[in-house]
Amino acid sequence: MSQDAYDLQRPQDRNTCVVFASPHSGRNYPPAFLRDIVLDRQEIRSSEDAFVDQLYGTAPSAGAPLICALAPRAFLDLNRAPEELDAALIEDVRRVSHNARVASGLGVIPRVVSNGRTIYRGKISLAEAHGRLSTYWRPYHDMLQTLLDESRNTFGEAILIDCHSMPHEALDNVGPPGAARPDVVLGDRFGAAAGADIVDAVEAAFRNVGLRVARNMPFAGAYIAQHYGRPSRRQHAIQIEIDRALYMDEETLRPNDSFEDTRKLLDGVVKEIAAIGRPADLQVAAE
Repeated sequence: MSQDAYDLQRPQDRNTCVVFASPHSGRNYPPAFLRDIVLDRQEIRSSEDAFVDQLYGTAPSAGAPLICALAPRAFLDLNRAPEELDAALIEDVRRVSHNARVASGLGVIPRVVSNGRTIYRGKISLAEAHGRLSTYWRPYHDMLQTLLDESRNTFGEAILIDCHSMPHEALDNVGPPGAARPDVVLGDRFGAAAGADIVDAVEAAFRNVGLRVARNMPFAGAYIAQHYGRPSRRQHAIQIEIDRALYMDEETLRPNDSFEDTRKLLDGVVKEIAAIGRPADLQVAAE
């Protein structure tokens, strides 16, 4: 049911083709799931893109819809294809071909959280897996495609901003030794998921507020960018990863002293990105 799958905030005046989405910030952990796992409440949350929905929360006031998942990533990963089922976790699933994500325990229903920690005591049924897909995965993606179709029908183009966060340690080996770490990584699947001019404009929006930006390393974009990024059809998708250390304590999973400053910084970024997808006549009216 959609009320369990996502929260959708629509703008009063939708004046841009941009759609913001947060597929990994969900934190509604089903009680039955918590009873069946070996991790405690703190450990299971380590996979969350915690607070990302709040960081981009001003999107509707900038004229763009914002869709946020409610189901947590450790329960169901919306940035995976529905067929990425893990035979090591789900009963009666056959290994069809090698998939590195599934093999590492990070299929559409994850077997592990960060640092390879096992989630479950044993296997789950195929019926349970299909139930999660029909209750959470399909409603989210059906609505996401609906929002993109609305943008293309109204503005002739759609731009999906797929919002994520990354562990600070993920950036340890990015760039040459001694170089400053990026604060933000944009993933466009090396140009396959979005037009170059759009990616350039999104990068500029982050750089304009003083954030360091890298592209496609170490995150080029997963299922969502690959599936929805269709530049030839005027449908673009860009995955955005922001360093969690900028706004939260990764051990306690609580906002740090810089949270409000970071959120205000991103308010300006959101407005500038929304303007990228605003028709020229509407841009003049908004100024």
